[in-house]
Amino acid sequence: MPTTATLPLILIIVAGGLAAIQAPMNAALGRGIGSPVAAAAISFGVGFTALLLLTLILGDGASFERTRVVNGWLLLGGLLGAFYVWAILWTVPSLGIVSAISGMILGQVVIALLLDAVGPFGLSTHAITPTRLMAVAMVAAGLVLSRV
Repeated sequence: MPTTATLPLILIIVAGGLAAIQAPMNAALGRGIGSPVAAAAISFGVGFTALLLLTLILGDGASFERTRVVNGWLLLGGLLGAFYVWAILWTVPSLGIVSAISGMILGQVVIALLLDAVGPFGLSTHAITPTRLMAVAMVAAGLVLSRV
């Protein structure tokens, strides 16, 4: 593994661990307030506030104005994130954390494999290889095993 990939891999593994913690926290919030949708909105509100403050502290506030020059459909990414937060907090109580996160990861790697092959959003392409297909199959097997 090239050393240039070490820090990004550590960062994303930590982020994945935090997502696993976030799932039951948000589920508990949803139970506590009696609404998974409201819990997702609160979670996004807290996250939005933190990111807004960080953007301003870093002096990147002018970036918000530049949203006028990007394609409007790129702003729909927030809807995808909102769906993820709602879906994970809604499914954790019935599936358990391991199965819910495994299902989420399976969905991510399947779509990521396809996106890598196409190279959308200005990204470079990466071929669908037997090794990469095996990696996806192993994640799928992990999901199946998490339900046994």
